[in-house]
Amino acid sequence: MTRILLTGNRAAAWGARLARADYLPAFPITPQTEIIETIGSWIDSGEMDCRMATLESEHSMITAAGAAAATGARVFTATSSQGLLYGMEMIYTVAGWRAPFVLVNVSRGLASPLTLEPDHNDVLATRDSGFLQIHCATCQEVLDSILMAYRLGEDARVRLPVIVNLDGFYLSFTREPVETPDPAAVDGFLPPYDPENVRFRASAPLSQAVVVLGGSPYSYFRYESHLAALNALEAHEEIAEEFARTFGRTYGALDTYRTEDAEIVFVMMGSFATKAREAVDRLRQAGRPVGCVRPRLLRPFPEEGLRRALAGKRGVAVIDQNISMGKGGVLYGELASALYGLGQAAPVLVSFIGGLGGRDISAEEFYEMAAVTRSAAEQGTAPPPRLLYTLDELREVRKLQAIAHVERQGLGEES
Repeated sequence: MTRILLTGNRAAAWGARLARADYLPAFPITPQTEIIETIGSWIDSGEMDCRMATLESEHSMITAAGAAAATGARVFTATSSQGLLYGMEMIYTVAGWRAPFVLVNVSRGLASPLTLEPDHNDVLATRDSGFLQIHCATCQEVLDSILMAYRLGEDARVRLPVIVNLDGFYLSFTREPVETPDPAAVDGFLPPYDPENVRFRASAPLSQAVVVLGGSPYSYFRYESHLAALNALEAHEEIAEEFARTFGRTYGALDTYRTEDAEIVFVMMGSFATKAREAVDRLRQAGRPVGCVRPRLLRPFPEEGLRRALAGKRGVAVIDQNISMGKGGVLYGELASALYGLGQAAPVLVSFIGGLGGRDISAEEFYEMAAVTRSAAEQGTAPPPRLLYTLDELREVRKLQAIAHVERQGLGEES
């Protein structure tokens, strides 16, 4: 085992290398390009035995990934933001093929307006596709999650592709100490892919075509994929236990921090949850019983685990780095449905939307969210969802709007 400084992107590349991925269909997009550049350099130098193909778009890239996985190849690929949406048609299609492979998504906000900074609307657009989703908070977790994702997706009870998500820039280009496992230990944990239901073999050529199904058989196959995704909860628990025994690092479906005696709990996904942990420590020093829960799995959704972790808490601050237009935060809605029916044991849920387009969430905002949630718990009612935004930020935007308005007026007078 070697400890080195890696960006989140290079940690992802190391995950693919240690998993001995056979095939890499690729298309570049910021901020994930470093992943395929790194793997490409290893292939050129002979350090990684993998076939890389640069396709003309993410649509073709995801098609190629699913097709290769259907032949029994261990496939790795990566994308981000608009690229993920470009391939969305095939995201649904290859999941229906039950062809397991790993796709790393480096989250970035979606147009329009345009940004290169991260939030989670891109990856959440795929939540109903059939892909499983693992969300990472550290560079170490990126590498480890890729190894676990192959075991999970290739499990006979599951057979589904997996998205491993990391936040662009905050994690993709941040260097952290990462332990790269010994390849022999990885081989013991992740044996070669055994595709028991491979559809295509060179030794036995055949042809297949897409068939248009009626409602009855279509419902059957869609529900089969749903059941397979639910099977992933049990499979993930077993895989996590074996990973901990092999490598000494534990990854459950939920990451809980100082929640045992907590009255108020932050719930959020991704790298910003490390900021929530720091805020928890500061609030604890001030004598306030606060904790943090971070779902690592979004699909399948660890509903029972969340019910156990949050039952009896007074209040929960749900912090969404996304926004579903006309509804609010996606994670808030998912959590509210999971906790429905707890009765007196149910906490008051308070919705906050922050971190859109990479906007930072300050320590002071975490302290304020804890105070607002405590107040809501005492009153027994939740306030409307809140956007984390300061008065200074609003003034700056209004200033820019005023400048643009003056410039437009000037252009109109000149014409």
